[in-house]
Amino acid sequence: MSRASLRRLLLSRRTLAYVTVSAVTVTGGGYYYLSSGPAHPTSTPETRRPPPAWTPPPRQAMLAALQRSGNSPEEEFDLLVVGGGATGAGVAVDAASRGLRVALVERNDFSSGTSSKSTKLVHGGVRYLQKAVMELDYEQYKLVREALHERKIFLPHCALSLAYASHHATHIQMYDLLAGKENMESSYLMSKGKALDAFPMLKSEGLVGAVVYYDGQHNDARMNVALIMTAVKLGATAANYCGVTDLHKNAEGKLIGAKVKDELTGREFNVRAKGIINATGPYTDSLLSLNKPSHKPIVRPSSGIHITLPAYYAPSRMGLLDPATSDGRVIFFLPWEGGVVAGTTDTPAKVNAQGEEVTAPEDEVRWVMDEVRKYLSRDIRVRRGDVLSAWSGLRPLISAGGKGGTEGLVRNHLVRVEESGLVTIAGGKWTTYRAMAEETVDKAVEVFGLADKVKGNCRTEDLRLVGSDGWSRNMFIGLVQRFGVDTDVARQLSDNYGDRAWTVCALAEPTDEQWPLHGVRLSPNYPYIEAEVLYATRHEYACTAIDVLARRTRLAFVNAQAALAALPRVIEIMSKELGWSRAHQREEYERGVKFLGSMGLALDAGMSPSSPNTFARGGISGWLGWLEGGLWHLVGRAGLPVPAAAPALPAAPLQTYSHAKLEAGGVDALKEVFSRHAVPSPEAQVHGATTLADMRLKKAEIPNVLKEFASEWPGLGYEGLREADYRIAMDVDFDEFVEQICGALKDVSMVPVAKKTKIERKRIPVEKSGGGV
Repeated sequence: MSRASLRRLLLSRRTLAYVTVSAVTVTGGGYYYLSSGPAHPTSTPETRRPPPAWTPPPRQAMLAALQRSGNSPEEEFDLLVVGGGATGAGVAVDAASRGLRVALVERNDFSSGTSSKSTKLVHGGVRYLQKAVMELDYEQYKLVREALHERKIFLPHCALSLAYASHHATHIQMYDLLAGKENMESSYLMSKGKALDAFPMLKSEGLVGAVVYYDGQHNDARMNVALIMTAVKLGATAANYCGVTDLHKNAEGKLIGAKVKDELTGREFNVRAKGIINATGPYTDSLLSLNKPSHKPIVRPSSGIHITLPAYYAPSRMGLLDPATSDGRVIFFLPWEGGVVAGTTDTPAKVNAQGEEVTAPEDEVRWVMDEVRKYLSRDIRVRRGDVLSAWSGLRPLISAGGKGGTEGLVRNHLVRVEESGLVTIAGGKWTTYRAMAEETVDKAVEVFGLADKVKGNCRTEDLRLVGSDGWSRNMFIGLVQRFGVDTDVARQLSDNYGDRAWTVCALAEPTDEQWPLHGVRLSPNYPYIEAEVLYATRHEYACTAIDVLARRTRLAFVNAQAALAALPRVIEIMSKELGWSRAHQREEYERGVKFLGSMGLALDAGMSPSSPNTFARGGISGWLGWLEGGLWHLVGRAGLPVPAAAPALPAAPLQTYSHAKLEAGGVDALKEVFSRHAVPSPEAQVHGATTLADMRLKKAEIPNVLKEFASEWPGLGYEGLREADYRIAMDVDFDEFVEQICGALKDVSMVPVAKKTKIERKRIPVEKSGGGV
């Protein structure tokens, strides 16, 4: 064929038509492939009315069923799952859905450990994909595919889509392509101007643009509870505050059961089961050592901290994630439950003793604040007083066999079988909990010979969790219109309880106000209501006040001081429901204050004279309230005012982190002291103006003004300050004095004394930091 003929053929109308149709088809198909992500449930008339009533068996019935298995061989369980976190709950759901007789025990509350202290992400793993491409690592590629598939299954249950601003454009586009029809939303590029419009808190210096992509976010503890309740509805027996103290073996050395202790009463009993599954997360090696004292550890716990900041640190539907900063660390701040969660760190840690909470060291809190500050506009002051809560969790990383740091260990999981038959599932992350559970139950069916008892293979890909059947995105409107609750309360209940929100609202008391009609809040600034305390106690096995404040609602994670203020009222409601004595109420208050100390609250704040020390809603306090409460106890009315106990605490200055820069009246007091020492500026002297705006304070006079203010207004945090606590190189006007000096000094005065031990910062791979604790 000649050149002329070839040119005529290529430029013919028919060829151009073929090319045009093909291009349109490929483009349209590609767009559909990338945009046909998981659909939300459609609104139906059923979502406008309450679901069928269901009340789970009480905890006492669960304990009785466990005890019967130890007394009668006919009551033997097929599987005993030890651990009530994400993995253990997922295993219980999977096994129960296959028709097995399942028991689950947790020595503390469900999700009281790692599973409630995660980063709240449901993600595929952008960093995994980067490694797969850059290192040609097929295993990393498989991890991304698995996680993206699990994300698609996860999202309809207690999860939301969230946009993330990042700068890894190439890998984000590949991330979308790999997700395919399971993609949530297509990513897109933002110019600098658009990025600042969408995320005005970002620092403009050095910003070129951003890549916006979508991943999932969930309320981890609520999701954990939904899994537990689903397992119970499928027939499983689940009991919190029940710890395994011993393992029972037959003559051949095979496990046949365990001794369990009710941590609330101290009573011990035996539980018999054909097989035992160890799903205890960071405590994996404890149960393995109980099985075999010579066991060598397989889990290397790593501590990661998070802090909660006010909502104004990020837009309500967009967060920031930088998985590869200049020094190799990952940093993020994401909107969650009305606040902004920021993190994280990676420090080798030891497993705490039973009942001992992991706390966030002050120097690590300051480090996270410093990292966040690098990304924010210069006119935003990142203050210690803005840290509403701070918590630390333990990542259960699988050990590589050597010693040293944990920064190189990733979030892979491991299923192994001991000689005694103990099946252990360790490692992993929230996103892949379902796949981990499927693999574990498959192994358990094989090892324990349960193939003739199961009804089939894994069913959890299509299984609806409790609360998801009658849920839709518009369900909250029905709650507002039927019960007259606030819109933000209805949204919170709908998002966190699903269709069970109807039952919660049915328990709501009237507010005696024009609006809202129902739903008395636990804290005036947060959408958690008193009815949730009743629901948690009656329907979700909440046994302590902290179960409610930290894991059924999330008030302790969102704002520790607000949780402290709500603690007495929560105790009062639970006391009436559970019949607690006055002594038990005092113990609950002390335990609650101690727990909130691990959430970043200064322990002295819970025992200060100004803190709530009454459990009465009416406001009666002190010993008068206690005597009145005793009188009501004599006539059979329990659960009324009780003062907080006064345990011996070391003398220390009271530390409360004020959300405001200055107390009421503080600005006027500063104006008065400032005016005594300030002099008119040269321009004001020329024009004869003498207003406060024209006055300037000499640099040498600043220490004198601060000392004078501290002596006249003691207790506001200005005592004992040094010139090193602030840096100023010029004369200042009043606004500069308040903002640059007083505001900075206020932050310094509130900072607790950090440990002098210097902690070496490690590189934190996003595959373990961005998807777990």
